[in-house]
Amino acid sequence: MSDENYTVILGDRRYAIHRKWARLPAGESFGFLSDLMVDDAGRVHVAQRGTDRPVLVFERDGRLSGSWGEGVLAEPHYLNPGRDGSILVADRDAHQVLRFDGKGNVVQALGRRHWPSLDAPFNHPTAAADAPDGDIYVADGYGNSSVHRFSADGTLLRTWGGPGVGPGTFTTPHAVAVDREGRVLVGDRENNRIQVFDREGTFLAEWGDFYHPMQIWIDDRGYIFVTDQIPRISLLSPDGKLIGRCRGAINGAHGMAGDAEGNLYLSELPPQEITKLERLN
Repeated sequence: MSDENYTVILGDRRYAIHRKWARLPAGESFGFLSDLMVDDAGRVHVAQRGTDRPVLVFERDGRLSGSWGEGVLAEPHYLNPGRDGSILVADRDAHQVLRFDGKGNVVQALGRRHWPSLDAPFNHPTAAADAPDGDIYVADGYGNSSVHRFSADGTLLRTWGGPGVGPGTFTTPHAVAVDREGRVLVGDRENNRIQVFDREGTFLAEWGDFYHPMQIWIDDRGYIFVTDQIPRISLLSPDGKLIGRCRGAINGAHGMAGDAEGNLYLSELPPQEITKLERLN
């Protein structure tokens, strides 16, 4: 194995690549690494499928310090930071979106567990994200081709989408994020694009030049990071202009998130591992 020290660049920032950043105890191995997020304390929460420990927690140095979701999560697909330190998890094959507090307790559930519904919440949902005012947006992307908007108390307010390739339709809406302007960004994976909507679901824009976009993460500058299956990471300005691009991942990152220092973390497709992109400048 090469001992070269690899670096990549995204916009005006350079990163050092650290493979196998997250360390498991001897004899243990990862399940399918689906996604990750960084909490306010800098700990990295990693969602994995096919194991009895659905979410692993790693400290800043890559050391495993705990887990949560045991006996509660079936197949966690994506997780995103929620309000007041909570975590939103799309439990894909249980057809639910669950909100956990910082101790790993369920404090909110959207959808009827193990009760899939065609053209209604949910049918293998993929991702969920909070808006600044507490509304919740869910990409319902494997069985359905839609996005749902809920109020903070879980009341369904609106559904939009449907199968297709035109504006406002989807083929596997795989990721969802809400930016600082309140726009709803949806990773329309099989249509190779990011679609942008207002809070009501009105189509605003389409950003292309992706190959099966997987996850969307927005930093404190409002810059938008997208991982796709080239594999590569793209950096967009808030208006959707491409301002940076690199590989970073080995075979493709299904999940991606960053921390307050500007470091990035990738949940890699096989071989399963967590890669850290350490910000150098």
